[in-house]
Amino acid sequence: MPPTSANSSPGRFVFLTTPEAKERLRPSLAAGNVEKTMTAPVTAIIAWDTQFYDELPKLFPHRDMRGAFVGNAQLAEETAFRNGTLQGAYFILAARALGLDCGPMSGFDAAKVNAEFFPDGRWRANFLCNLGYGDPAKMYPRNPRLEFKDAAIVL
Repeated sequence: MPPTSANSSPGRFVFLTTPEAKERLRPSLAAGNVEKTMTAPVTAIIAWDTQFYDELPKLFPHRDMRGAFVGNAQLAEETAFRNGTLQGAYFILAARALGLDCGPMSGFDAAKVNAEFFPDGRWRANFLCNLGYGDPAKMYPRNPRLEFKDAAIVL
């Protein structure tokens, strides 16, 4: 239950667990992501709710935050995308804490995913994440990371 701004919680998650569900996803996948997605036990579509603010009276009851977003599409989209992405990162951390391997990916056509899974337009795909226990023989070693001094400035 990690934080989001104003407890907005715009992240939405669709778990594809059957071959039929994954076949619906196949046309949107980049070629390099097809096999690993089709063979993963679960693929999650990490999405965000364009009307997340409708839940704010329940999620942030001590102040009217809904009014800040109604009629302000740019603020609502920025807030939903930013905090939905944050929730997607929390999702990965939770899955890793449970011992699962995670394969987050951007190699897909979001418009196709949205048309197939979210035709009413309320939810929008952000990224995909395969979940399972990877075959160590097929997994790449962890790539290098930037050192703190190369990624941060302390003022």
